[in-house]
Amino acid sequence: MQHSQTHLRTRPISAGHLRAFEAVARHLNFRAASEEMALTQSAVSRQIQALEDEIGVSLFLRHTRAVELTSAGALLLTAVSNALPRIDGVVRQIRQSAGRRTVAITTFASFASMWLIPRLEQFQRDNPEIDIRIDATDTALDLEVADIDLALRYGPAATMPPGAIRLFGEQLTPVASPWLLKNGTPLKKAADLAHFALIEAGDANATHLEWLTWRRWFGEQGLPKLQPKRWLYFNYAYQMVQAALTGQGVVLARLPMVAEALANGDLVEPLTRARMDSPMAYWLITGPRSGQRPEIRDFCDWLTEQGKITRKAIGEVPDPDLVDALD
Repeated sequence: MQHSQTHLRTRPISAGHLRAFEAVARHLNFRAASEEMALTQSAVSRQIQALEDEIGVSLFLRHTRAVELTSAGALLLTAVSNALPRIDGVVRQIRQSAGRRTVAITTFASFASMWLIPRLEQFQRDNPEIDIRIDATDTALDLEVADIDLALRYGPAATMPPGAIRLFGEQLTPVASPWLLKNGTPLKKAADLAHFALIEAGDANATHLEWLTWRRWFGEQGLPKLQPKRWLYFNYAYQMVQAALTGQGVVLARLPMVAEALANGDLVEPLTRARMDSPMAYWLITGPRSGQRPEIRDFCDWLTEQGKITRKAIGEVPDPDLVDALD
């Protein structure tokens, strides 16, 4: 019987004898498996036999009215049960995106949550025909091999590849909820922080994050031995800022990540003269196979414009467009 085009596009992709094996192993019955797969029982039996011949061991014990998995069959079922749904899921994604314009971005989780996602609504409104896929992971993906178009990275200039576009730099500054400061202990100078809970990354003392620490900031303020009322530690920047938003303490925030919260009054910067420069910056990197696609160019143009808005919001001078080198 001839299948309709709709059926061909929605049925699971064929995976040979493994799909027959999975059905028999799940039902422990050749007849039930053959009905599910719309095959004859003898056809399913031949596929299982061929798979056993290829592997070199028996996968089932055949009884008069039932079958039973061997230890080898149980081991294979574990792998197949994980692999087939993943294959089917990827195939569905490929079919759904066929012929569509898609931009795939990788960036670290806090940046996605605090900077990128809040701004995406505008791009989607202006470009409704472009699909966006965000892979938020703290593991840097290799754009040479990953199915990713763009990377938004964080680091010093020396660690970035040729062609990376600098979106903006950063400063670190203490910020807090306005109601935490409204009726409580005044926060007029750095030494007043001894009366507050201070929020910090749990791994902030790791070498690559040392410059983010309160200890470094205290050193810059000439208070290397200051101790706060207590410490609150979190794994991610967005968790730290969320704790500050709910009045749980003062956080040494990355200014670009909290610029909008400061602008709308959700957070306040009590010590505006005590900002500390960071050697880090935020970068846009285009994958080697993606740069010529119109949707990628459109999204990169939008990102660079958002970068200019952020630079203005944090008062970053000079503007990267007006100088040859910043870092």
